Amino acid sequence: MPDIVVVGAGQAGAALVAKLRALKFEGSITLLGEEPSPPYQRPPLSKAYLLGTMEEERLWLRNRAFYAEAGIELRLGAPVTAIDRTARTVTVGGEHMPYGQLVLTTGSIARRLPEAAGGGLDGVFTVRTLADVDAMRPEFQPGRRLVVIGGGYVGLEAAAVGAKLGLDVTVVEMAPRILQRVAAPETADWFRALHTSRGVRIREGVALDRLIGETRVTGARLADGTELPADFVIAGVGIRPATELAEAAGVALDNGIAVDEMGRTSDPAIWSAGDCASFPWKGGRLRLESVQNAIDQAEAVAANLLGANRPYRPMPWFWSDQFDTKLQIAGLNLGYDRVVTRGPEGDSVSFWYYRGPELLAVDAVNDPRAYMVGKRLIEAGRSPAPDTVANPSTALKSLLA
Repeated sequence: MPDIVVVGAGQAGAALVAKLRALKFEGSITLLGEEPSPPYQRPPLSKAYLLGTMEEERLWLRNRAFYAEAGIELRLGAPVTAIDRTARTVTVGGEHMPYGQLVLTTGSIARRLPEAAGGGLDGVFTVRTLADVDAMRPEFQPGRRLVVIGGGYVGLEAAAVGAKLGLDVTVVEMAPRILQRVAAPETADWFRALHTSRGVRIREGVALDRLIGETRVTGARLADGTELPADFVIAGVGIRPATELAEAAGVALDNGIAVDEMGRTSDPAIWSAGDCASFPWKGGRLRLESVQNAIDQAEAVAANLLGANRPYRPMPWFWSDQFDTKLQIAGLNLGYDRVVTRGPEGDSVSFWYYRGPELLAVDAVNDPRAYMVGKRLIEAGRSPAPDTVANPSTALKSLLA
């Protein structure tokens, strides 16, 4: 089989090249990464790494020796600037590297606050790369004032780290509530109470007007006229798929790089997986931003590159660590019309999302058993009656019977 070049050395790219070798592919494999570090886990960046309890090498998905021993050429600090689909080459540095099959695992990019709103001031950070977090870590000193713009999971995780380290933290969310896009009001209520109990101030339903400062941020002015003093600011306002390379090459886009069920793009020699790729799902298209999808879709594409011809079927799961609380999520809550609460029991509670009689997803807070049971039910396509789930006398294990 012709040589395979993979652009993007994140979770998906690393999973894909390892799977190719596990499936006994004997051709050459090149993995091109823009960052200087070998492929690493991103989720701990806003958790343990930012907190200082995890060293960089523990972030690495595999040590450097793995790639050499597996016969995988790993090039770091090697951004790809162009794809020539006719010549089947990618441009990296001054080199035009040929490919037989090309895989785009370019991931996603943190959205930044607009320049006009002060997004370019010193002291304004995003949380996406190792370099992002290395740049902000010195700012986390007790007593300093941190304003977090955005009340999604990344923003709340950063706020939790700040509060644990003794900072004065305010979260600003323009939507009516935190976690508006990703979770039910019940889950949001639980995490709002958790944060406020730890001294984090949360402002909901108010937008940022602009950040204040000459060259470095000194505060945030909100749309209601409130001014919040700030020693530094973290913008947790979402991510977008990294599609510029594909778009410039004329590869079809649709909420990311559009792929078919096998992971192939509009160009039969180019494939894609991970945060940057959208795929067919229930009559529409879906793009997932998660470790699970990055790994599973990448491994599916690796198999399909070698002729497996198996459609990718996601089985989503996610997690978030905030303070001493672990949230584990199974399934996708898109289109839910009812939430059933089980608990609380001590510091554990779970929220079960239904659409009609169908179980869609479970948010399990400090409740690994509820997460595992919910995950197994969803993957099996089984939906216990909501009233049975809510009944505290129902043993979770019995739901699997």
